Amino acid sequence: MTKPERLKVRQELLREHLRNSSFRARWENTALARAVALRLVGYRAQHRLTQTALAAKLGMQQPAVARLEAGDKNPTWETIARISRALGIEFLVNIAPPGRRRLMGGRVEHAEVVETVATDTGRITIAAS
Repeated sequence: MTKPERLKVRQELLREHLRNSSFRARWENTALARAVALRLVGYRAQHRLTQTALAAKLGMQQPAVARLEAGDKNPTWETIARISRALGIEFLVNIAPPGRRRLMGGRVEHAEVVETVATDTGRITIAAS
């Protein structure tokens, strides 16, 4: 299966799961966790680091990095700040009410949008550079 085919299957599967209200609520609530996880995994792969080596850079234990990379629980703002300082990653988080889209002052054009979630109560966009 080619990469575009796998992506299509993943998107269809996600769309199907999002019809389930409890899954959708969990998905919306962990948007930040998934964004941080994707950025950490990407950083680690790009720099060819083990979780243990990344943990040392972050001043954490390896199990803490494993939990962050799992993306199941939102990290604290203190943890996000620690990651930013240690790795030089800028995280941009935009939370807007329904019907209003804010572009983070043009900063998104220099960042990769990692996660966008539209909820009943608003829209959350998370980017990292």
